[in-house]
Amino acid sequence: MSKHPLDRILQSQGFGTRKYCRELIMGGEVNVAGAIATDSHAGIETDGLEFSVFGEPHRYREHVYIALNKPADCECSRKPSHHPGILSLLPEQFARRDVQPVGRLDHDTTGLLLMSDDGAFIHAQSSPKRHISKVYVATTHDTVTPVLVAQLLGGVKLHDEPAPLAAVTCRMLDTRQLEIVLEQGKYHQVKRMLAAAGNHCTALRRTEIGGLKLDTLGLAEGEWCCLDEGQRALLVSR
Repeated sequence: MSKHPLDRILQSQGFGTRKYCRELIMGGEVNVAGAIATDSHAGIETDGLEFSVFGEPHRYREHVYIALNKPADCECSRKPSHHPGILSLLPEQFARRDVQPVGRLDHDTTGLLLMSDDGAFIHAQSSPKRHISKVYVATTHDTVTPVLVAQLLGGVKLHDEPAPLAAVTCRMLDTRQLEIVLEQGKYHQVKRMLAAAGNHCTALRRTEIGGLKLDTLGLAEGEWCCLDEGQRALLVSR
């Protein structure tokens, strides 16, 4: 069991500076256990803590683990340059908690994106040593052929890569669409592999990471959810 001052709890959840959080409490804007909180210094048990700010319910989370269905024309950057940043799709308190994307999707690539403020989690999910599979659905400019699938499975040579890169699995979904599973996560890898194999990627969507499938989350484009422990466990297996 761990107790912390309420103003510090609110600060840790991204509601602002500790001074501002004290002002929220003094202004009667914070409700804990069905009652308006009045003492910003009172020790509050954080395990299972539920509270509301401005009437909106929240649950205490030491760290947040977010799955987002990324739309197109959105940059995976805290300082976007040409398109809106991915954090614009989340409540402001997540930016204050230093939530960051786990890896990156190109601005025109859509689909499953993980975000967190847990540095160990971000590192583990990004590490090539973990061999976490990622599933993509690519729409191609030219027809998908058995020869193309065989090339992607056998490995294609990319500029600046010392060895050919190969898909873990690859299969045709439609005449101009294929599913490709990768583990490496190199820069623009799917697009570059298709180009090296003589085709061109016109649209790209990530549908799965490990065993976590975007379809099972029920998220429309631009929507997000916090992952529970069971969903996070799926990220390491497929």
